[in-house]
Amino acid sequence: MTLVRDEKIRLGFEVNHGFPMITKERLLEILDKSKPEDKVSFYAEIALSSLIILNLLAVSLESVPSLSKKYSTAFLYFEIFSVVIFGLEYIARIWASAEKKDTQFNSAFWRRLSYIFSFTGIIDFLAIVPSILAIFITSVDLRWLRVLRLLRLLKISHYSTALEDLWSAIRHERSSFIAALYLFAIALFFSSAMMYVAENTAQPDKFRSIPETMWWSLITLTTVGYGDVSPLTPLGKVIGAVTAIMGVCVVALLTGIVANAFANQVARRKAILEAEVANALLDGEISKEEQEKIDILRKRFDLSEDHVDAIIEVFKDTKK
Repeated sequence: MTLVRDEKIRLGFEVNHGFPMITKERLLEILDKSKPEDKVSFYAEIALSSLIILNLLAVSLESVPSLSKKYSTAFLYFEIFSVVIFGLEYIARIWASAEKKDTQFNSAFWRRLSYIFSFTGIIDFLAIVPSILAIFITSVDLRWLRVLRLLRLLKISHYSTALEDLWSAIRHERSSFIAALYLFAIALFFSSAMMYVAENTAQPDKFRSIPETMWWSLITLTTVGYGDVSPLTPLGKVIGAVTAIMGVCVVALLTGIVANAFANQVARRKAILEAEVANALLDGEISKEEQEKIDILRKRFDLSEDHVDAIIEVFKDTKK
C-alpha cells in the first residue's frame, strides 16, 4: 500500500483519506504547453485546441440560415458542451495558478489574481461569457454573441506565444512605432484634405467632406486600392500617385520596425538565458534550484529543451 501511495504522489497526485487527488502543480503542467514526454498534457492540449477549432467552425456554419434552422438543436448542445468544458478549464486554471512560479507574487491569492487579470485569463473568461449572457439577457443581438464567441480562437495563445511576442516586440520599440504611426496620421490627414480640395467639385457625391475622403486616403495609403472611389481631375491623379508612394514608404517603415523588434527580442531572450546559465555554472555545476530557474525562463521564452541543453553544453565547453 505504501508503494502504491508513493507512486501516486510521484505521478502528481495527493492522497486524501485514501483517495488520489491531482495536485495543483500537476494540473498546471497538464494545462500549460505540453512536453513531448508528457502524454497527458499533450492529449489535453490536442483536445482543447480541437474544441476551439470546432467552435470556430460551428460559429461560421451557424451564420448560414439554412444550416442554423436545420441543426439548431445540435448547435445548441455543442455550445452547452463547449461552455461546460471551457468553464471547467477556467476554474482549473484559477485553482492551479497558485503554483505558478514565473510570477512576481509569492502568495497563492495574488498568483490567482494575476492570472485572472492577465491577457490569457481575460480571454478564458470571455470564452464563456457570451453564452452566459444569452441565458440571462434574452434581448441581446445573437449576431454580436457569435462575434464574441470567435474570441475563443485567442485561447490558442495558451499554447503559442505569438500574440504575446508581438505585443512585447511593439512595446519595446514603442517610440519608433509611435513615430511611424504619427507619420501615417500626417499622410492620412494631408492627402485627405488635398484630395477633397481637388475632387470635391468634380465628384461631390464621393468627396463630400474631408472625413469621407479619408476612406479613399486610407485605402490608398495601405496599398489596398478597392477602386470604388478614384480621382478624375489631373490634380487629383497627381495627389493619388503621391499618396500611394507615401503609403508604400510608411507601411514598409512599420513592417521594418516590427521585424527589427522581433529580432531584438530574440537576441534579448537569448542574452537573458545565457546570463542565467553562465551564473549557474560559476561553480561548475547546475544545482536543482538553478535548473528550475533555467526551466522557468525556457518556458517563458518558449524554447525547446534541446536549445537550452545546447547553450549549457557550449558554456561548459568554454569553461574547460
